[in-house]
Amino acid sequence: MSTRVLLVDDQPLLRTGFRLILEAEPDLAVVGEAGDGAAAVELTRSLLPDVVLMDIRMPGVDGIEATRRIIRDGAASHDPKVLILTTFDLDEYVIEAVRAGASGFLLKDSPPEDLVQAIRIVAAGDAIVAPSVTRRLLDKFATRLPAVRDAAPPPGLDTLTDREREVLTHVARGLSNAEIARELVVSETTVKTHVGNVLAKLGLRDRVQAVVYAYETGLSRPGQTG
Repeated sequence: MSTRVLLVDDQPLLRTGFRLILEAEPDLAVVGEAGDGAAAVELTRSLLPDVVLMDIRMPGVDGIEATRRIIRDGAASHDPKVLILTTFDLDEYVIEAVRAGASGFLLKDSPPEDLVQAIRIVAAGDAIVAPSVTRRLLDKFATRLPAVRDAAPPPGLDTLTDREREVLTHVARGLSNAEIARELVVSETTVKTHVGNVLAKLGLRDRVQAVVYAYETGLSRPGQTG
């Protein structure tokens, strides 16, 4: 069964380019296009895409508010995933997009194969937390987000075991389960269990929210590598 994708960007040429890339893949199907956030919300309701490829800055309803409506306000009953498109000059908005419920980031100048793989990952219920994207974004903008940094840290950090905190720190670095397993000299299954426990204890939806949580609580900081 094909993964159904909705393209959301106010630039028609970009949407055309994305469509050509995705329609060349046998397991992906573009079911519609939207040029603004309001249209994206309505089309999500009517077309029921599995993944919404969402731009941030658009006229009218922007990508952040559209993501919030799609994910949190029940724009569709089938649990669509939102993958955010971004460029470095707009990255200060990405954190809020994640807080609105997005499952990850993708740079607009990413190679076509990265776009295809990102959509498959998000459709499968995972999140994009690659060091080349997430870590660089958070390191660059963590100190420029006073609303996030000044807010009271989310509760629950003290419910984690030492090992779970260690795993969360590695997740915030953008490491995969396999990479964390090598770092800690444990099995990948053990790491997966720890990650699941962290998400459950902290009430987080996925690894992207775990990364943001680690920055909000000070568990991870810009420039931290270990």
